[in-house]
Amino acid sequence: METTAAGVVLASGAGTRVGAALNKVYLPMAGRRVVAWSLAAFAAVPEVGVLVLVIREQDTELADEVLAAHPGKVEVVTGGATRQGSELNALRHLAPRIESGAVDAVLIHDAARPLATPALIGDVLARTREFGGAVPGLAADDVVSMAADGSVAAPLPGAIRVQTPQGFRAAPLLAAYEQAETEGFLGTDTASCMERFSALPVHWVPGGAENLKITYPHDLAVAERLLSR
Repeated sequence: METTAAGVVLASGAGTRVGAALNKVYLPMAGRRVVAWSLAAFAAVPEVGVLVLVIREQDTELADEVLAAHPGKVEVVTGGATRQGSELNALRHLAPRIESGAVDAVLIHDAARPLATPALIGDVLARTREFGGAVPGLAADDVVSMAADGSVAAPLPGAIRVQTPQGFRAAPLLAAYEQAETEGFLGTDTASCMERFSALPVHWVPGGAENLKITYPHDLAVAERLLSR
């Protein structure tokens, strides 16, 4: 049986802080919609044989437009009420292939990070398969702790700013998300859910400063400038 990895691109948030009526991942950026850049990056990684796009139902027409221009196959899943619910829907969609061993690793990526490169995706996948879990991040030298009285205390050594894609061995990831659903646990991201319900070690992969998240209007301009280099 051939084994492959799955990439899951999350496009089911609203992204209201960017100030557009449109879901921010469908805003135009350097000739494509934002989400199209992430799909293209995953499609360029040979080890990723399954690509899943998680959407909001009201964005179906926009997603169809993006997928019509994408040269490869993309499976579409409707998201849930929360980010974690959307991830669980994607994992349940993949469950038969995870349980059979056809999909051995899953990388979950935020479509609002359109500048993740195929090289970064490949690095995360390699570490995932080696150790069980991997997240990209940047050293957060400017992060400090806060004292009980609200004053600034000491710097936090070893802190990182976590990015996506976040990768995990598929079977433990599915099991952790099902357990989280049963217990009503809602984590901040994929790694937090795995830290709570799985013994898999999560390793750090150096992220990229350019792997920014589109949150505010100026982020689009910065991303377009980076793409034009």
